[in-house]
Order: sequence, then structure tokens, then C-alpha cells
Amino acid sequence: MDLSQATARVEELRSIIEEHNFNYYVKDNPTISDQEYDQLIRELIALETEFPELLTPDSPTQRVGGTPLEGFVKVQHAIPMLSLANAFNAEDLRDFDRRVRQGIGTDAPVHYVCELKIDGLAVSLQYENGRFVRGATRGDGTTGEDITQNLRTIRSLPLLLKKPYTVEVRGEAFMPRRAFAKLNEIRAERGEALFANPRNAAAGSLRQLDPKIADERSLDIFLYSMVSEEVLPVAAHSDALRLMEELGFKVNPERREFTGIEGVIAFIEGWTDKRNELSYDIDGMVVKVDSFAYQDELGTTAKSPRWAIAYKFPAEEAVTVLRDIELTVGRTGAVTPTALLDAVSLAGTTVKRASLHNEDIIREKGIMIGDHVVVKKAGDIIPEVVAVKAELRTGDEKPFAMPTHCPACGSELVRLDEEVALRCINPKCPAQIKEGIIHFVSRNAMNIEGIGERVVSQLYEHQLIHSVADLYYLKRAELLALERMGEKSVDNMLAAIEKSRENSLERLIFGLGIRFVGEKAAKLLAQHFGTMDAIRSASEEEIVSIHEIGTKIAESIHKYFEKPEVDELLGRLKEAGLNMEYKGLRPQDVDQNSRFSGKTVVLTGAMEQLSRKEAQALIEARGGKVSGSVSKKTDLVVAGEDAGSKLAKAEELGIEVIDEDTFISWINE
Repeated sequence: MDLSQATARVEELRSIIEEHNFNYYVKDNPTISDQEYDQLIRELIALETEFPELLTPDSPTQRVGGTPLEGFVKVQHAIPMLSLANAFNAEDLRDFDRRVRQGIGTDAPVHYVCELKIDGLAVSLQYENGRFVRGATRGDGTTGEDITQNLRTIRSLPLLLKKPYTVEVRGEAFMPRRAFAKLNEIRAERGEALFANPRNAAAGSLRQLDPKIADERSLDIFLYSMVSEEVLPVAAHSDALRLMEELGFKVNPERREFTGIEGVIAFIEGWTDKRNELSYDIDGMVVKVDSFAYQDELGTTAKSPRWAIAYKFPAEEAVTVLRDIELTVGRTGAVTPTALLDAVSLAGTTVKRASLHNEDIIREKGIMIGDHVVVKKAGDIIPEVVAVKAELRTGDEKPFAMPTHCPACGSELVRLDEEVALRCINPKCPAQIKEGIIHFVSRNAMNIEGIGERVVSQLYEHQLIHSVADLYYLKRAELLALERMGEKSVDNMLAAIEKSRENSLERLIFGLGIRFVGEKAAKLLAQHFGTMDAIRSASEEEIVSIHEIGTKIAESIHKYFEKPEVDELLGRLKEAGLNMEYKGLRPQDVDQNSRFSGKTVVLTGAMEQLSRKEAQALIEARGGKVSGSVSKKTDLVVAGEDAGSKLAKAEELGIEVIDEDTFISWINE
């Protein structure tokens, strides 16, 4: 067989194999036997071995990579993967419908699509000219991790689409219940720890550095949305789902379209009891406005689209025995009671601990050690004790009283400002120090990978760290001397510490754990003052003058920076080379007199002279805001080459459109 004959046969085999994959994994309707399928694969492998120049990444023989990764690369999502707002009852859904109709200015019933909410791991898939090129986790919605190799092992995920579209699709990777049961059986036989539920198993499988492990886990995937710059023949979400099926994607068939919210509510109520009949886990339903035009008009908040909502199924409850109450000291000194329970199965997980929140809750509910208690998962995530089965008491139960002194350091506990929580106010309390360091290294703070709760405890117990500043003075030799610290893990840890020195100021402010200061307040402080020195010297009045920062937060910030130990800490961090400046765009840097000031701009099509990110930064530096969709609120559209549906919609709405050359000339004015 010569090269041209081999090329033709390889293309034919790939087409046949992918069609059989689609029938088997997507349609659940195999058309050939396993032996016949294996024979086709063997023939393709033989040809690719004989003619290596014919081997391509999208070949069905290349689903499982051969070399484990050293780590996961970060991926920036071009369009954020937003989370959904939640509904918990029919009234919440009716309120959502009212807001939608109000937002689009109609009294007529709105057309909705209702889908099952798969309990798995949200992922994004990129296709170029029909070929799967990259897959990533949702991460924090803006930045995820490249897990392409592991996603390729999912047989229902097409490596090659039926049409050569360049498109991003999003969906949920999950582990079917049968595969989960089999995995835990194998782990039990090996004496390994069992996974708590299919969701955790799926997430753990997709974050394996060796794709062979992911391949063994029998994962599956449902896709539920498309993001594309191309002109797609769809005007509604329901059309997009049908197009995705035509392209070869696995789309969940248990979906319905409704005009008006009452049909949606009835459909959801029917699924509340039926969900356990499925072969995979769901934790609710998703309701979306069908029309893309309406979606664009409704837009999004900072966190969620206004045109979609997730209905969460009622929390499952179980009865078990409360054996003891454990006390933990958080980074702010709050002492929190936690119930230690007889193991009980709840919403697909084994629960042994549950929150009791505070002493007042224990007293109000009359909880005693030895009680039979009702436990539920709040939002199907956090277990909590909701009630006592007093009728089951035997007389052996014992009352519980909160201690007067800190369980970690022995200092006297106090209540501050009439708070419910008891607090340890000893700044040298070891529990607070460790919790503070764990917060400092966390993903949303300094994001130091490789240092988690176990490592922090180990470093603290070996007296290598006493504060967050000590992290930047750790030595390779002393880390290698610790148990379970190999050369690679130590090098990765030190590299992550080194990288964190360059973080923008808001991450450091949040990482310091100032009371009441979350991520948003940290960014507002960094944007307003620009440097750590400016924040430290700011008066309480200057801080409270920042929009969205109230007196409570301002007082906490001012008091924090008055402490002499904070001066010492910041001095050591500065000496260690940490960046103390905000790296983003500050309000005073914005050109308020430019053509873009106060305008909402949409970028569409391919730009030759600038990247999309560069163009966005230039617009924002001139007081403009960049949006991902065209609506009546759009002021300007910048159209590059091959601009698609956004350009057509802008022209339809009469919105001003300029090309790239005009855009650059306006920028340079």
C-alpha cells in the first residue's frame, strides 16, 4: 500500500470509527460488535505505525496520551464562565420570570428552556475548524486549568465535529453511578480511600496528571451551550442545542421548552422525585430564556446571567446520633462548634461532621451529646444539624456548654460587639496563625499552589513558619528534611512562592485576612490607593470615602494597620520582595475625555494589529466598558475581519460600527 492509498484508508477508518463512537457513547445505540470495533482500531493503529506522517492529534487512537503532565497550565476564559443564581421554590422561579419580563419590557409569557443540572465538573471545550484543540476547567470563572489530555479520554466527546466550525462549547463532565460504584469497589479491594460521591470522583479524575488514570474512570459529558464569533444558524438556545447534536455533541435529551413559567414549575416538580431513576446524579434544574436577543438585552451581573437560574432540589435529610462536639478556632479567632456524628449517607455523600454554627444555635435547638439529630445539606453542600429527635432520648444524653477558654491556646474567650460568636483575641494563638496562613496561600488570595492545610500544619509544627512572611524565607534543604517532601514537590512549592511575589496588591490585602475585608473590598482599596504605603497611612475618613466601603470595614482596616506587629509583618514581606502596588487600571488613569468615555463597546471579528485583550485594555483605559454581547445598551461595535452575528445585530439595531483602522485612529487621538 502506497502513501496515497494509506491516506485514503486512514481517513475512511477514522470516519467509520468516530461514527461508531457517536452511536455507542452519544446515542447509546451500538451498530457493530466490540470485536468488529476493535478490529477497526487495530487496522488504524497499524497504518499510523507504518505511515507516522498520517498520525494526527484528532485520531481516535490518540485519545489517551502517553506521558503524564508535570502540572496544569492556567487558561484565561475569553468570555467568563459565570455561575448561576439559585432558586429554591416556585415563588423564586416566579420572581425570576417577573424580572425577565420586566427586563425585556413585556407582559407576554416568555419562552424558556428547562434542562437537568448535572452534578459534575463544568468545563470549556475549544474547537478550531472542527477539531478539538483545548479543554479547560471553569476554575474561578475567569481562569481555569488546561485539562485537554484528560478530556480527550471521554469517548462521548468528539475529537472532530461533523462540520468544520470554530466554536467554544461548555458543559458538565461527570461520572455515571455505575462507573462510580465500580471505581469504589476497586479502591476498596486495594485498601485505598473511597470517593464520597460521583462529583468528587469526576473532578479528581480530570485533575490527574496521568491521562491513563482518567481513561480508566469511564467519565461522560453533556454539553449545554455554545460560544462563537462565527455566524451560526441559530437565534435561540433551543436551536443551539439542536445544532450541537447535529455536530456530534452529547446533549442531554431530558429537556423541555415552555411558554410561561408555570409549565417550567410543573416540569421541575415532576423531576424532584424522579431524579434517583437516572443513571447519573443531578442536583437541580436550569431554566434559561430561549431567545438570544432577549438574553443579550437582559445581560449579566458581575456573577450571573440575568437570563438563567438554577433551581436547587430540596435538601435531603437523615437521622443519626451526635456523639460529640468538636471546637475549632478560625483565623479571626471565632470558636466554632462542629457535631461529630455516626456516619450517615446524605445526598450521595457519607457525612460524619456537621455545622452547629454557634452556642446560641445549640441552646435554641436543645442539642445534647448522644441525641438523635436530623441532618441536612444546606444547598446540597454543607451538612448542618437542623433538629433534635427528643422523643428518642434515653436519659443518657449529656448537655454541652461552650468553654470559657480557647481550646488551642488557653486564653480567655470573649464576645465582641455583642456578637454571637465567642472569640480568642490572643494574636499568638497557634490555631489562628495556622488558619491565617492557610487563608494567605489560598487560590483567591496569594494562590501559592502546593501549600495546603497539611503542609501548613507540618511547617508550623516543625517551627519553620510562625507567620505568612516566613513562607518567603523557607530554604530548600530544610523542606527536603521533612517527611513526604520529595525534590519535585519542594521545587514546585518554592517556584509557587517565588511567583506569588509578583501578585497585584489586592491579592496581598485579601491574603492578610483583615476582618470584614473580602476580595471585592481588597480590590477597591488597591484601586483607590494604589500602594500599600498609601493604604497604611490613610485615615478612617479617607477609607470610608471609597464607594461601597462602609464604616465597619473602614474602622477594621484602620485598626489593623495601627498594630505594631502589622508594621513588622509588612516590613518583612517588603524585604522579601513582595509587590506592594496595584497592577490594574486605576480610576485616575482613565481618560475621561476620550471618544470611549462612558461608552459600552463590543469587539467582534478578527483584529490584525491588536489582540482582543489589548483592545479591551485600551478601551477601559479611556473610560469605556467592553461587553461580550450586542444589545440596545451597546454604544459602539468595533468589527474586525469576518465579523459575524454581532455585526449583523448591531446594524439591525442601528448601533455605530467602526473598523480596526478607525478604532486605532480614535485610540491615538
